[in-house]
This record gives sequence, structure tokens and C-alpha cells, in this order.
Amino acid sequence: MALYADLHRHLGGSVVPRILWRYFQRHNPDLAQKYPQYKEFENFYTRERNTLEEYLELHTLVESVQNIDTLPYFIYRLIRGAYIFENLAYLEIRYTPYLRTNPTLPETERIEQMRAIVEVVDKASKVNEYPIVTSQILCMHTRLSYEINRAIVDLAADNKHQICAIDVAGGDKLYGEKMDEFVKLYKYARSRGIKTTGHLYETPHGCYPELLPYLMRIGHGIQIPLQYPELLPEVASLNQCLEVCPTTYVKTGTLDELKQLKTVFDRCFEAGVDIAICTDNAGLHNVRLPFEYENLLTLDIIDFKQLQACQDASFRHAFAWPYTQPPSALLVGLMGDRTTPVAKKEKTLLR
Repeated sequence: MALYADLHRHLGGSVVPRILWRYFQRHNPDLAQKYPQYKEFENFYTRERNTLEEYLELHTLVESVQNIDTLPYFIYRLIRGAYIFENLAYLEIRYTPYLRTNPTLPETERIEQMRAIVEVVDKASKVNEYPIVTSQILCMHTRLSYEINRAIVDLAADNKHQICAIDVAGGDKLYGEKMDEFVKLYKYARSRGIKTTGHLYETPHGCYPELLPYLMRIGHGIQIPLQYPELLPEVASLNQCLEVCPTTYVKTGTLDELKQLKTVFDRCFEAGVDIAICTDNAGLHNVRLPFEYENLLTLDIIDFKQLQACQDASFRHAFAWPYTQPPSALLVGLMGDRTTPVAKKEKTLLR
């Protein structure tokens, strides 16, 4: 039975390198010629970058081939891998729909086509043989205009059965230039009953307290415990969960090594701030969620009890998980009287 949840996974960074390389070989001669050998492409695609901005450029490579016609190809393989190799029961897929529309169309037609993109992602995510509960998070973007970002918020508000929340993506150095716009957009989103998360406090350049009051979860947020621990009581009182994506911080040059995350976990646990461990861009990293867990345990950043707490927090803070308990508790209930003494004790603790 699938057991885990991933609350922070980008559609653009979710394609594992071999799937993307094979797509190029079959459908994109120009890119296939540029990377004729898989190993060469894998090294390029998954290597560490110096900055977040350099890292984000890889998203444009994938976005260039993700469109209304090709999205089912990529999403099917995402769902298949998430179920078979990651044991995911729940997955929130986030992306900027405008960047999947036809770039040759006028802006008004591209805005209208975003609705079709959402429909395609929704339909492609429902794969009977790989039963994962999925929902979409639509990302506003720092490089898009206020009008387009407002249209993304409206799209989310009009399709809450498919879309569970909004986010803001793009290089965090650009947030400050549009802070008034994003505060206004988040206020508007909350007024329309939309759940919210946002890429914030990921790097030292992305620390904007003005947005914190409008977020239900914080995308990354590691700079709060690292540099601004005085904010942790407020984060705890607002029941905000940090979406921590370990491998990302090494890949983007934000941290030198994973062991630096021990301070993040220790201070959050001490302050009563929940953490959901996520992948962010499992394809770019070539690291799936169970390996994020294993790396944290192996490096003694967390222990098994803390890992379980993070896994439970993932379901507790999931925007569209339809049950009151995580899958492990549901499985214990299904076992009934056959439950072992250890499992019975776990069942009692989960109540």
C-alpha cells in the first residue's frame, strides 16, 4: 500500500532524466543531437548549480516541450514512477499553466488556454492502475504580469475541484520588485477561499516577511530557522508547515551540505513548527522521496521518530487529502483483529 505524500513537486522538474532524454530522442531531433549519449545528458541535467537562478533555467528546458499535447506523456510517467518507486499515496503537482500554453498565441488566448491545460493535467493524473490522490497547485510567476498572475488566481478559484492552492514561483531575487502586487494577489486569493503556499525564505535573498501572513504553508522556509528563528513562534501559532526539500539546497548552492539542515529540523521541532519533507524537483535531482528520507536518517539529521512526525505532518497539511488519517493508520484499521501488538500500540498512538 502506498504510504507517503509529497506536497512540493514541480511539474517542470519532475521528469526523471532518462524519460526526458528518451523523449528528445523520439520527438525532438535538435535536442537529441545536442545530447546523443544518455550519460552525458544525465550529468548535465542533474549536476549541482551555483545559484538558484542558474538552477531555475533548467525548468525552461522542460517547459519548452511540455504543452497541451505532450503533457499526458510526461504526467503518466510521473504518476507511474511516484506510485511504483516512491510509494506515494498523495501528490500535489505545481506548475505555471501560462508557461504550458502556445507561445505563438496572443496573450488573451493564452490566458484562455490555461483552462484547457488544467483539464489535461487533471485527466492525465487519474491513472487507474496507479491510484494516487492528486491535486494541482497553480504557480504565479515573478516574470509574468499582474494581469496574467491575477488570471491564474481566478482560474484556481473557479476550479477548486481540480486545484487545491496557489503558489508564487520564479527567482526570489525578483520578489521585491513586485512585492505590492503579490501581497495584493494573495489577499485576493484568500478572499476567494483559495489555499496558499509560496516560495519564501528559501535563500537569503528570498526573506520577505510581508508575505508570511497570507501563507498557509511555506515553500522551503529554511532561512527562518537558520537566520530568523525569532519568527518560529509566529509560524507555529499560524500552524504554517515548512515544505523542506533537502536535495534542492545543495543543487542550488544554498547550502554546502545536507548536514546543515540539522539546525532547521532541531529548531523547528523545538518550536513546534511542522515540516513536510518533499522532493521539489525529483527529476532534476534524480532523487526520489524515499531517498530523501534515507539521506536525512543516514546523516543523523533526524531520527526515525522525527521522520514519522514529518510524514504525518505531510498528510495533516495536505490541501486535498480526503481522509482524516494518513494511510498507515487506515491500513492498521483494515487489518482489524489481525493487528500485531506493536501495530495495535501504533494505532492507539495515532488516535
